Amino acid sequence: MDQETYKPMTAESVGELLKEAGAEVMVRSGRSENYSAPREFSFEVKAIFPNGMGLHVVARQFNYRDPWEAEGRVNDMVDAMLLKDGALTPLPKGYPFFQGIEEEVGLDEDRLLEVIRCVAQVNVKLYTLQQMTGDL
Repeated sequence: MDQETYKPMTAESVGELLKEAGAEVMVRSGRSENYSAPREFSFEVKAIFPNGMGLHVVARQFNYRDPWEAEGRVNDMVDAMLLKDGALTPLPKGYPFFQGIEEEVGLDEDRLLEVIRCVAQVNVKLYTLQQMTGDL
């Protein structure tokens, strides 16, 4: 996919995607609003779903579409970390994301939406079941 076809994401747009999926959301912007923030930090969004699963979405670096920071600074991709009971965790077997890893990186908006939908629908009883069977 050509970088120009990615849809820019903001803390607010990511927060809205998570709210629409039923999550409680907390948003914090970085360099976009506070110029003294670390250069690699753009924004982060934390969410907890009714099933107890959490997502920590971070835009670590702005992508630049033109040489002038004021006009071309966008976030095309974000990283998402999965949380259960406040700790990083992979998903149980059978899901398309977080298999053996706790972080999905380089997500565009469409892929992030797939991750959000997936996490929102996780049946947390699968963790117990797969721990009992030795699959997790």
